[in-house]
Amino acid sequence: MFETGSMVTSVHRTPELDEGKHHRARLGFILMSTDLAAESDFFAMAPEGVAVHITRLKTDDYTTTETLARHIDHMADAASRLQPDTKPDVISYSCTSGSIVIGEDRIFAEIRKGAPWAKPMCLVTGVVDALREVGARKLVVGTPYLDEINTAEAEFLVARGFDILDIQGLNLTTGIEFGRVTPDYWKAFAREIDRPDADAIFLSCGGIRSLEVADEIEQLTGKPVITSNQAQFWSCLRRAGIKDNIAGFGQIFARPGGHLAA
Repeated sequence: MFETGSMVTSVHRTPELDEGKHHRARLGFILMSTDLAAESDFFAMAPEGVAVHITRLKTDDYTTTETLARHIDHMADAASRLQPDTKPDVISYSCTSGSIVIGEDRIFAEIRKGAPWAKPMCLVTGVVDALREVGARKLVVGTPYLDEINTAEAEFLVARGFDILDIQGLNLTTGIEFGRVTPDYWKAFAREIDRPDADAIFLSCGGIRSLEVADEIEQLTGKPVITSNQAQFWSCLRRAGIKDNIAGFGQIFARPGGHLAA
């Protein structure tokens, strides 16, 4: 029995150690402080043995090209905070519009500054990976964004070799609004903008609740549906060497990842 004032002396033991709960891969994500969707999406998609580590950037809850451009200022610091002792295999900046406004190369350089051990990624890289993986060329795109951001996104996708048959935004301004649009609305919106000659439907933005209806939209339209969080997570998994076919989140997860960008 322990008595006050005495010193505890534990018996020497040799604990049994293994490679840990997340022995297959560790993925890190830099989220916006206003993002209401991505964190739960990632944990829903994560296969057994794969870690999901999250940090957040302080973000203005007013989404314009100007406010998005400021995300780069704290990117390296955010990357450095993602479980540096366990060193994630991949670290991704999880903002579609911010990735486009800032540019992939600048983002990768800042992530490398903060976490040189990780493969740097950003959301639009995963989107391009996924669209190429399913063989899509002609796209319809639905977003929550202002049209200044929609225009920048259209220009980005055209520069990557895609034909934009239509891009439509909801002209919402805040991340909180983005996350409050219902999944059923995204399903209806996707069907509204779809065209017979479109190869795929892309629902753009990491802060929207489109993942949970992606599989259903595919069944209704008969074509691939790419969402921001789905594409990013799939690409990060493949870059970390995880080839699992995860059911319920769209046909992209049946693809091995032969079209990942260098």
